[in-house]
Amino acid sequence: MTNPCPGGLPSGPDAHAQACDVLVVGGGINGAGIARDLAGRGWRVVLAEQDDLAAHTSSSSTKLIHGGLRYLEYYEFSLVRKSLQEREVLLKSAPHIMWPLRFVMPHDPSMRPAWMIRLGLLLYDHLARREVLPGSQGVNLRNHPLGAPLQRRFTRGFVYSDGWVDDARLVVLNALDAQTHGAQILTRTRCTAAQRNAQGWTATLRPASGHERTVTARALINAAGPWAEAFLRGEARAAHGEALATRSLRLIKGSHIVVPRCFEHDHAYIFQNPDKRIIFAIPYEERFTLIGTTDVDLLGDPRGARIDDDEVAYLCEQASRYFTRPVKPADVVWSYAGVRPLLDDASGDPSAVTRDYLLESNTEAAPLLSVWGGKITTFRKLAEEAADEIGRMLGEPRAAWTEGASLPGGDFTAWIGRQRRPDTDFERFVLVVRSRHPWLDAVLARRLARAYGSRIDHVLGDANSRADLGNEVAPGLFEVELRYLRREEWAYTAEDVLWRRTKRGLHFSEAQRQRVADWMNQAEDTLNKGAMPPCPPGGLPSGRKSPESEEALIASQT
Repeated sequence: MTNPCPGGLPSGPDAHAQACDVLVVGGGINGAGIARDLAGRGWRVVLAEQDDLAAHTSSSSTKLIHGGLRYLEYYEFSLVRKSLQEREVLLKSAPHIMWPLRFVMPHDPSMRPAWMIRLGLLLYDHLARREVLPGSQGVNLRNHPLGAPLQRRFTRGFVYSDGWVDDARLVVLNALDAQTHGAQILTRTRCTAAQRNAQGWTATLRPASGHERTVTARALINAAGPWAEAFLRGEARAAHGEALATRSLRLIKGSHIVVPRCFEHDHAYIFQNPDKRIIFAIPYEERFTLIGTTDVDLLGDPRGARIDDDEVAYLCEQASRYFTRPVKPADVVWSYAGVRPLLDDASGDPSAVTRDYLLESNTEAAPLLSVWGGKITTFRKLAEEAADEIGRMLGEPRAAWTEGASLPGGDFTAWIGRQRRPDTDFERFVLVVRSRHPWLDAVLARRLARAYGSRIDHVLGDANSRADLGNEVAPGLFEVELRYLRREEWAYTAEDVLWRRTKRGLHFSEAQRQRVADWMNQAEDTLNKGAMPPCPPGGLPSGRKSPESEEALIASQT
């Protein structure tokens, strides 16, 4: 059921005493993934996120679905294997926002010997079964296009496979699926108190409006990410008022810069640095290159994490060790910093702290499950294990279901018939989108297909011409999409739209970004006055081509 105001609790006589089975605190990838899995197993779920979905760590990653090649050096074989097993599961679940990506590692003999790299890649290829991703290989950079942007001293390289993901959209899709299965997703709603007793939890939720509501839950999941430890030391309390924290988090800031495109091909680079760390240089948003990440201990509130000048200089310096054309701080067009909440193992090197997760159960009274650490690649497995554990703690084990399930927009069968492999399936899907909507220009059609997959008709509604999209608020961003994002994806501000639901902010001028902000503010004012901006009805558009003609189109291109 579509909720015109998904950030608020229901009104009415029972609004102050909402009951659920599980309250999930935190709307990052782990919280959203857990809410989805639990709701799909039939439990009543409420998720409370103090800001926007993916507002912090989960929109500030390197945006990779990967095993973590460098973790092999730290003997994290279990984590790497688990991550490698998840790559293709995720790629198949949402081929519109995730796709295979090839990585080039130029060989620097001063870093690691070639035999060690080759051995590591061989292990990487075979730790988990691959159906979609090709294996690794060597490459002569002297006469290959992959070597063109690199300094001439790099003559040998290695190429291997991992995957790319739109991290913020991944969180939103999990929240959408959770809502489809009955979960209530409350954004901009902070859990200000959670009191535990033998029967359950009583939590106070404060939405941005300031009108507090009370939720009772049989179990509580602490998926607050960088705030997980603080939540157990502050808001969550045992029956007699004592804090519940048992572990310490180490907050590691990882920063990224975006610069104009450094190379023309579609591969990414992985560079080895003298400090034994690595950085990636990744094709980003057609016209840019994303470079990251750093590993810096963060002291203080994660909300205030920002990239600093030293980090910018570090990323530029390390990239410039490899590229023929130096990367300079003045080239940076955008940057961001995320905070990784890692379990503190007293390691002196932030890069050596494990990226694996731990689920900590506490059943001294009503069930409490805390999520410590983790990485975006393993979110689905983490959520599955968390739901299994909740079932055990509640005495109601229920079957897992997400491994073979598509995320919203990821099932193309109604458009292209039987799906074969994620990368080619998406290209076939784009062909049908253009066939059904020939009035959409190629660039816009592809962008909408990438963002929304088979939910594209939820965005377009009954539109049959460019005029039906409404005003073009900024280049390529029309009112019909903004209405959809507000109506169905919990987007309330320009930042939600420009930097998380889409990445259009990177392509717009300040004046264009301001026009989006003005539109969103006007929509908020309209809602506050009791009426939403008119939204196009859902459903499939009229005038579409027959399935036979679409099948012929696909066949001619494959």
